[in-house]
Amino acid sequence: MASFAADAVRPEIYQHFVRPTPAWFKESGLGIFIHWGAYSVPAWAEPIGELGTIPKSYWFPHNPYAEWYYNTIRIDGSPAQRHHREVYGGAPYDDFLDAWSAESFDPTGMATLFRRCGAGFVIPTTKHHDGIALWDAPGTNGRNTVHRGPKRDLIGDLAAATRAAGLRFGVYYSCGLDWHAAPTPPIVDEGAGFFEPDDEAYAGYVYRHVMDLIDRYRPDILWGDIGYPAAGILAGPNSLVHLLDRFYRESPAGVVNDRWGLTHWDFRTSEYQQGLELQGREMWQTCRGIGYSFGYNQLEDDRHYLDAPAAIKELVDVVARGGNLLLNVGPDAAGRIPEPQRRCLEGMATWMAVNAPAVQAASPVDAAVAQHSDKPWTRWTQGGGYLYGVVDATATVDLPCHVDAVDLGSAASPDGAGLAAHVTDAGIRVRLPTTSAGAPAVVRFRLR
Repeated sequence: MASFAADAVRPEIYQHFVRPTPAWFKESGLGIFIHWGAYSVPAWAEPIGELGTIPKSYWFPHNPYAEWYYNTIRIDGSPAQRHHREVYGGAPYDDFLDAWSAESFDPTGMATLFRRCGAGFVIPTTKHHDGIALWDAPGTNGRNTVHRGPKRDLIGDLAAATRAAGLRFGVYYSCGLDWHAAPTPPIVDEGAGFFEPDDEAYAGYVYRHVMDLIDRYRPDILWGDIGYPAAGILAGPNSLVHLLDRFYRESPAGVVNDRWGLTHWDFRTSEYQQGLELQGREMWQTCRGIGYSFGYNQLEDDRHYLDAPAAIKELVDVVARGGNLLLNVGPDAAGRIPEPQRRCLEGMATWMAVNAPAVQAASPVDAAVAQHSDKPWTRWTQGGGYLYGVVDATATVDLPCHVDAVDLGSAASPDGAGLAAHVTDAGIRVRLPTTSAGAPAVVRFRLR
């Protein structure tokens, strides 16, 4: 997570990067995160709950993030450590890199599904905290997926498939932690620190990696994590300033998140229930997995996963408040999207096939026009001269909307099928259109 407040001011050396948010990013609504790595082989974590709801002193020894397996198995007495000893005999973590097969990886099929879900962009992890690169990263000495495990440039494959599907492509890179290139003690409590390496040598390592990602893949989004090494924050040969100069030169409409430290950002980020105070003051994005983990966790089941209606409501709520949702998928070691995650995405795709205008290129609605409600659950967006009410209900409802703001006779579903509507003391009464099982309905009005 970002380590600076909502009202933080950029250092002077970074202020010249400030620019209006590109329309494509503001209008996307939905992006897809992909966490895939050697941790997808053990695929093991305790599904204890969402980030931001559990004390950190308990969180780390029982970490529900499967992608943190390398850290959790090093915490003495943790259930993950016991599991690793019992199942794998305490084997070196890198054995999982060699066991990672990716034999069923279908980047074209993935990208096609993501497009059908209504996503505007895709961001895979290029290197997570375990330090394993998913491309032939400089200085990794073969500890990457081109030379070991999958024997493929997974980032190149995903970049090509994503762009062929008409979507924007971004890259996640863990700049603040690398437990292999810059070993540190296990993180046991956030209050004790993450032990982030901040020396010039590690800054150079990160600098070469990120520059290589920019030059090879021309990403539209740079998504850093944990913070750029302190030795590279200010001017110098490994400065983040040089990376951002190159990034914006190669991708003038590109965007950068806020997890590079107090430097520069085009949007703020929250994660599950952590960082909610960053939502709404400027362009923002929230990220979460379909379950409690980002990496695939074999212990998660339908109790822990969002189903399609819940994911749709999450997406609509975020868009209605001016943000976008980065929803994560965690493929298994073979490269398959696990079935509960796929069911969620397929359900979203079915809903988006009819209702996409309520999300894509949509913006928040002034309370003078219509009000959000939780009884029934109702969120409002607008776009293209229309007002959209997204309602988690069936049959007939009274919508909290001011009749003088809309053309009452224009009431319809997003595909144009007319709906009967009339004024009541509570607002506008409408008989909702039928939707796929459990998914919210959408009512469209033309704005006056």
